[in-house]
Amino acid sequence: MKDLYIKDLPGKIGEDVDLYGWVYRKRRHGKLVFVVLRDSTGIVQVSVKKQDVSEDVFEAAKMCEIESSVFVKGLVREDERSPGGIELSCKELKVISPSHDFPIQEDTGAEALLDIRHLTLRSTDAKMAMRMKMGVIQGAREYFAKEGFTEVYAPIFVGVAGEGGGTLFSLDYFGQKAYLSQTAQLHLEAAIFQFENVYSLAPSFRAEKSRTRRHLTEFYHLEAEMAWCDEACNEKVEEGLVSHICNYVGDRYQEELKYFGQDPSYFRDMKPKFERISYDEAISILQGKNVDIEFGCDFGYEEEKVLTEDFEYPFFVKNYPKDIKAFYMKQEGDRAVCADLLAPGGYGEIIGGSQREDNLDLLVERILAEGESLDSYEWYLDLRRYGSVPHSGFGLGIERLVRWISKLEHIRECCLFPRTPARIYP
Repeated sequence: MKDLYIKDLPGKIGEDVDLYGWVYRKRRHGKLVFVVLRDSTGIVQVSVKKQDVSEDVFEAAKMCEIESSVFVKGLVREDERSPGGIELSCKELKVISPSHDFPIQEDTGAEALLDIRHLTLRSTDAKMAMRMKMGVIQGAREYFAKEGFTEVYAPIFVGVAGEGGGTLFSLDYFGQKAYLSQTAQLHLEAAIFQFENVYSLAPSFRAEKSRTRRHLTEFYHLEAEMAWCDEACNEKVEEGLVSHICNYVGDRYQEELKYFGQDPSYFRDMKPKFERISYDEAISILQGKNVDIEFGCDFGYEEEKVLTEDFEYPFFVKNYPKDIKAFYMKQEGDRAVCADLLAPGGYGEIIGGSQREDNLDLLVERILAEGESLDSYEWYLDLRRYGSVPHSGFGLGIERLVRWISKLEHIRECCLFPRTPARIYP
């Protein structure tokens, strides 16, 4: 592993250093070649003067192309005209591995960039998005640790649906029908009887043919379940979590936020007290904006985009009609005891949560109403047979949260290798 990175150069002024990286940009002015080198921590300009190096080194500098990997030895000096105010005066330059005709150009289209995503990842945009994703996850884990949650690990292969059966990826599991997990929720509910407050971070899979800017078929799902917790308690944890994540990135990821044009103070100063509106109020807001929607309809991408336009901070929409929500949600009359947390500015849902149904008979009734076999859910029903308690939980889409924080145009930009209905390569 190399022991010097570009970020370390300001502390090496006046010293000769050895540096490894990739050619980011290059330009030539007669007997002077400027090679802009990048590594995982930044970029630095390397000046290669013909009179200061051997003929072989000067030729190597002239011939190396974009994304060639190189070794450079040189003197670190300050130069306000250079990127970051640092320049490396080259003494040696060696091409480790050449790169010819790198396929990414300024006018390369979005779909073409996804076709070569393995190369697009070398862009600064991709690096900053992945760093922001790291910051979101670090902030989440810090919050859960502070609040005394236990991280647990649920299976990816499952035998029953956790959400709607129409969005399951099915597979043959040694002669049995199995599915890729839509959610860890059911298994997390089992864990609360030992640990009380638990969370997990794992991929979830949804076979939805949605082609919106916020949908993926594979995404990272941050989920939590809490014993002895009603819906009001659930919402308190959710707003605490999201506020803490925002505070965390606002404080520690200012460079990334500024890169995406965001104000770190907005996130750093966010308070865990989000506005709450009812489903009925949300319908009224949408109808007042001439959206064609009736009471009893769920909100899709377009409806949430309009609904969130005039909010400054995340907010909850509470108590949806029970018929448009999942079987495991507790009900009061014709309503589900639930709340979705929506991000402002057109970004829509980032969390779905509810109090879970803890009554055995009511849960059996719901499962049968969904047309499911009780046999497949016997283990889940056991949780209500042996010491059931009031409990609640939620799921947060990591990529959706990153997209809102970074104000990215499409959720695909929040993934190393995005998976959508039209894309499984590379």
